Amino acid sequence: MTGRNGGDLVVETLAGLGATTVFGLPGQHALGMFDALRRSSLRYVGLRVENNAGFAADAYGRVTGEAAPLLLSTGPGALTSLAALQEAAAASAPVLAISSQIPTAGLGGGRHGYLHELPDQAASFRGVVKSVHTVRSQSQIPSAIAAAWKSALTAPHGPVWVEIPQDVLLAEATLPVVTAMDATPDDLVPRPELTALAADLLSRAERPAIIAGGGVVRADAAGKLRALAERLNAPVVTTFGGKGAFPWEHPLSLQSWLEDRHTTDFLEDADVLLVVGSGLGELSSNYHTFTPRGRVIQIEADLGKLESNHPALGIHADARPALQALLETVEERPDESAPRRVREVLAKVADRIAAQQLTLEQDVLAAVRRALPSGAPSFWDMTILAYWAWSAFDPRGANTMHSAQGAGGLGYGFPAALGAAAADPTRPVLAVSGDGGALYSIAELATAEQYGLDVTWLIVDDGGYGILREYMTDTFGQATATELSRPDYVALAESFGVPGVRTTPETLETDLTKALATPGPSVVVLPAVLRMFAPTHLG
Repeated sequence: MTGRNGGDLVVETLAGLGATTVFGLPGQHALGMFDALRRSSLRYVGLRVENNAGFAADAYGRVTGEAAPLLLSTGPGALTSLAALQEAAAASAPVLAISSQIPTAGLGGGRHGYLHELPDQAASFRGVVKSVHTVRSQSQIPSAIAAAWKSALTAPHGPVWVEIPQDVLLAEATLPVVTAMDATPDDLVPRPELTALAADLLSRAERPAIIAGGGVVRADAAGKLRALAERLNAPVVTTFGGKGAFPWEHPLSLQSWLEDRHTTDFLEDADVLLVVGSGLGELSSNYHTFTPRGRVIQIEADLGKLESNHPALGIHADARPALQALLETVEERPDESAPRRVREVLAKVADRIAAQQLTLEQDVLAAVRRALPSGAPSFWDMTILAYWAWSAFDPRGANTMHSAQGAGGLGYGFPAALGAAAADPTRPVLAVSGDGGALYSIAELATAEQYGLDVTWLIVDDGGYGILREYMTDTFGQATATELSRPDYVALAESFGVPGVRTTPETLETDLTKALATPGPSVVVLPAVLRMFAPTHLG
């Protein structure tokens, strides 16, 4: 083929690896890649801000389990994606970021004065992504991208970084068309002597319990988790990242009330605690107040998280093969008391919440749940309603509820929902933001309208950074820098050609249901000041 450049080698490699959709934003040094897209079968979804493009790729990776390509330009464009890549790293979302670089002659840290020049661009990403791959010639492009692809999809999944100089992307390609690449991810299987010991401990336990994290969801191991819990009669609590890993209404389900001392006490009382796919970090340990008294078994794909917070029988493995190994060796454990003990804990939690007179918050969350069809994915920004949802929202299925609780940055919900809608246009997608987080990604209303993406965006407008207002008031007696002047979100949405409606707590279910049932993007604005339930980790 004539007329090909280095950018063609990039898109041909991506297509050969199985990619079908790419996200990104063009820039001067990256134009070789974007020019090559018009000669490719890849679908391009262009967002208005690089960070939002990263969030969209993150969600695409979470929903599909595929590595989502993210095409970026040098310097400011690349750096603007850092917060999104940090979230992808914290949530183990496979994102394949491919950035341009200054011309090859400028690499090495010299001060040549190229536009967008950084002394060491890759150094800005090494502490965030799983692996960094720098290309210096066209012959390196296919192998570097394939190595990055394999890295992104080997458990634990995560973002990776590839950078290619501008002159390499623009130069005429003399290499043959890239047809197919072998980048099969490595399997991360458990050591059999460890799973045998774990099975013995669980089989002989008197009060076993299970904490299921996001690793169960990412490994598509919810079915194996349920089978193991039922065989052991072990109560299960899911972390906020593990929402949907276990059926919400199951008799053994402790749901997701990790920020509650009743749940913490129950887990501390377990004589054998199985932790699957979680590092028991701050949010999964009731802010590090959780102190297990029994034997802990931890199955974790991220080696750095293994025993990072509590001594354990550490099993470095992906959740799916590890749970399968336990199922093959664990003995059935009768225990008719387990469902009763679960009911008692959930009743105590319900009583604690009921005593705080937070009916508005519970009614709003219930309205969202009734309006959202089962199986439809939802993406939650860092906002008070999302904090409620972490503990109290029934996701009705694995891999359907996602939030930015990994890194905790604002602006995730709406652009992530756009990525999910691009991945699966057959289902409506819900995004939930506060007005503070909404302003981070308001420009993506143009993206939603341009591509006709079926996303309903619920914006809870409380006039500021609501959770920070609460934190500062509780700590200092008054809040500073939390109040916001904000636009008329309905009028703003309509100016982009996106239908908008202002709702109330009483009409929220009806308005959301209608918006979700109408194809294409829409905005529902709920003016309301919500409160958080009282924490239990402060003593």
